[in-house]
Amino acid sequence: MLPHIDDHSIRIAATPERAWDALLRAVHGGFSRPAPRALAALWGLEPASGFAIAEQTAPRHVVLRGRHRFARYALSFDLAPDDGGVVLRARTRAAFPGMAGRAYRALVIGSGGHRFVVRRMLRRIARAAELVLRDERAPDV
Repeated sequence: MLPHIDDHSIRIAATPERAWDALLRAVHGGFSRPAPRALAALWGLEPASGFAIAEQTAPRHVVLRGRHRFARYALSFDLAPDDGGVVLRARTRAAFPGMAGRAYRALVIGSGGHRFVVRRMLRRIARAAELVLRDERAPDV
């Protein structure tokens, strides 16, 4: 198992099904696009998108895994029912082998860049799930 890096969570005012759909749209949209060939080769991305779905248990759990020259990593998402909505949690695990890996970790994790990106992603997923719910409740005009 890879070493724990961090956990982030957000409360979503939507049904578990809506939150799951928004999460899957994010996973299939943002994480499945392959990087340009030259970039994928330069970084040694496996898979070429940087992430692949390694586990999925609908409608509550999905794990993405990947690797490149400087790290092996996993990003898991868990949805748990909460009063009037759900809580979406993202957990990052990663290993950064060698001196280059340690430098990369300092750049990505130590700088706060990873935390910023994960929190922004969670907010976007929440907003997408909540917008769908609001649109369904809106009266026809």
